[in-house]
Amino acid sequence: MSTAPEAAKADPKAAKKAAAAPKGAHADKAAVDKPAKPAKAAKRVKAPAAKTRTGSVAKKKDAGAPVRKAHDPARLAQILVAPIVSEKATMAAEKHNQVLFKVLRGATKPEIKAAVEQMWPGKTVVSVQTVQHKGKQKRFGKSIGRRDHVKKAYVSLAEGQELNFSGEGA
Repeated sequence: MSTAPEAAKADPKAAKKAAAAPKGAHADKAAVDKPAKPAKAAKRVKAPAAKTRTGSVAKKKDAGAPVRKAHDPARLAQILVAPIVSEKATMAAEKHNQVLFKVLRGATKPEIKAAVEQMWPGKTVVSVQTVQHKGKQKRFGKSIGRRDHVKKAYVSLAEGQELNFSGEGA
């Protein structure tokens, strides 16, 4: 076995290669010089926007924001789609003095309250609760479809008031 100084005397080029060769577990593999990749610029990451319960992104409120205007009467006329007349609706009316409505999916509770008070001018709405009802998947022949999503509003009226949909005594 020859040592490095003896190898340097015999072949100076081989000695340089032996000195530059990697030492360790992968000493038999030749080291390949690759050009260094340029460093990637760091991406700016925004903090995620806060989401509300409905999933929409909440907007930041300005301290000097203008006061909200009154609801648009044309929109209020469209918010109440139809009254819901069922056993459950009748029970809610008898027990809690509530009326059920099918409303637009984008309607808010204050809009629903204003729409009921606009449609029946003498009535006072105490509170509004809403329910998002997802449409069921159903088969129509060979194809699969889905019923529409529905938003229902439980409107509580003041004590002693009621809404009559039957047309009697109007």
